[in-house]
Amino acid sequence: MKELETKYMEWAIELAKKGLGFTSPNPLVGAVIVKDGHIIGEGYHEKYGSLHAERNALASCTENPQGATMYVTLEPCCHHGKQPPCTEAIIQAGISKVVIGSADPNPVVSGKGISFLKKQGVTVIEGFLQKECDALNPVFFHYITHKMPFVSVKYAMTLDGKIASKTGNSKWITSEDARSFSHQLRTVHTGIMVGLGTIIADNPALTSHGRGKNPVRIVCDSNLRTPLTSQVVQTTAKAKTIIATCVNDKSRLAAYQKLGCEMLVLPKSTNCECEATETANHLDLTALLKELATYQIDSILVEGGGTLLWSFFKNGLVNKLYAYIAPKILGGKNAISPVGGLGFELVDEARKFKIASVRHFDNDILVEAVPSSISL
Repeated sequence: MKELETKYMEWAIELAKKGLGFTSPNPLVGAVIVKDGHIIGEGYHEKYGSLHAERNALASCTENPQGATMYVTLEPCCHHGKQPPCTEAIIQAGISKVVIGSADPNPVVSGKGISFLKKQGVTVIEGFLQKECDALNPVFFHYITHKMPFVSVKYAMTLDGKIASKTGNSKWITSEDARSFSHQLRTVHTGIMVGLGTIIADNPALTSHGRGKNPVRIVCDSNLRTPLTSQVVQTTAKAKTIIATCVNDKSRLAAYQKLGCEMLVLPKSTNCECEATETANHLDLTALLKELATYQIDSILVEGGGTLLWSFFKNGLVNKLYAYIAPKILGGKNAISPVGGLGFELVDEARKFKIASVRHFDNDILVEAVPSSISL
């Protein structure tokens, strides 16, 4: 029996994954309904604003779900939001048992959905395959509990740790397959962020290159020097652009707003230890992340440059790292490394990560890592 229950929840997990990149800022959820030893209904949360997994599963039932068991990866909601409470639908359908994977940390749900079901006489099993179900939603859990986006950092480097040659040339460090996956990463993050240096050096579009939805583009530009001719400014009709700056000159802001950019004016950091020439001129990243959360941006992929990445690492704001490594040697003391800034003075001060996974793209390697404080 336990083996069958595991099979049903594992299928609910696979269903949940189908919503990846579409449900933000909602979680990924899958549900399976079982009666008399076979699946009679299944569903997942397909996109933000649409039916939740439980209601999709109930709608797909091939026979009356009265007395059936529902396997659901996340605690059913019990409040009115974009959709009515799933707990009510479960009761109305006559489901007699609900097996739940993850608890929902959202204060409007947390424990309340389970409590409601129990009061209505439904048998509830909690924490079934919890580790596997929790792994679906690190972004949602972080966003809800910290009220800031989940931050991923991505870069591609050579074996000797260089992202560009001494002349600044960087095309291409990694293979086409690796770059293709990088663009897919953009589709599963709500926002993508770069610093001014990347805009000036590369003039990137910061889109998914047709591989899915485009992320919201965020440019960190303390002194507001982003060229009005840059792609991120000129293509706001294709993808939303937010420029975060410390400049509060309305006439300067208006030039960008006229072209469709949204402007975020934020305070300067009081804890910046970058190069002396830049010391009091950097955005307060924590304030920026909190502000971006109000836009329902629950995840951000930070792609550079080195000074921006250093600020994120130094301030302990990185939740996941994607490091591509190509089997090449560039050499040169003036070649560019992925993380700039002053750096830590001692090895013991370094930000510590643990390897979550390693995968190959042709001869390239992608190392995924998380802060050492995270349990895998």
